[in-house]
Amino acid sequence: MKEILVLVFAAASLTNALKEIAASWEIAGGEKIAFNFASSSTLALQIREGAPADLFLSADEAQMDVLERADLVAPGTRRSVLSNTLVIVVPHDSSLQIASPKDLAGKGVEKLALAEPTSVPAGVYSKKFLERVGIWAAIAPKVVPTENVRATLAAVESGNVDAGVVYRTDAAISKQVRIAFEIPAALGPAISYPFALVKGAPREKEALSFLAYLGSPAARAVFVRYGFLVKD
Repeated sequence: MKEILVLVFAAASLTNALKEIAASWEIAGGEKIAFNFASSSTLALQIREGAPADLFLSADEAQMDVLERADLVAPGTRRSVLSNTLVIVVPHDSSLQIASPKDLAGKGVEKLALAEPTSVPAGVYSKKFLERVGIWAAIAPKVVPTENVRATLAAVESGNVDAGVVYRTDAAISKQVRIAFEIPAALGPAISYPFALVKGAPREKEALSFLAYLGSPAARAVFVRYGFLVKD
């Protein structure tokens, strides 16, 4: 069995797509990839505290900015690769209808799951949008904060909350939720996923090879199939 050579710290919303891409990479003879999936804010903190990451794949620019200010991003390697859109999801068997985001302030929604809105990208994006449409103050008391966007999805799947806001790519992988409302990209926040080599990466050469592969036509096709918007 190959030694694990490349340690990738990646946003939770990238889980399924990256596992498939890494499997193809390894089959083609690439180095073995190990992933640490969590919220981008958690990963950025771990890297700042000295975790031996080779690559950081963030779900927002802000967390990559944090590492760049700390001089932890290898110069010239940062690139904004993907985008996404937000959707409001409800349990698959729920009768709740949401004709607009403002319906979240109604009586039909008593608990709304969001990734932690002060730090986790999916939650930050969601809060910005809800503030923009003027309902954040009304729904803030209903918010059930979660560790990351996949935890938000799980909360809706379990029926522990009435609704949640996740990325469209997360909703697409679950048969236990349905999309009640999709926030048009033109109205939602500008979602951006930057990827970069961590400065001082223990496996720099191998990590740069995999980083390049993430921008290849084969990898881009996988991202698109999972619903991500690929930037030029």
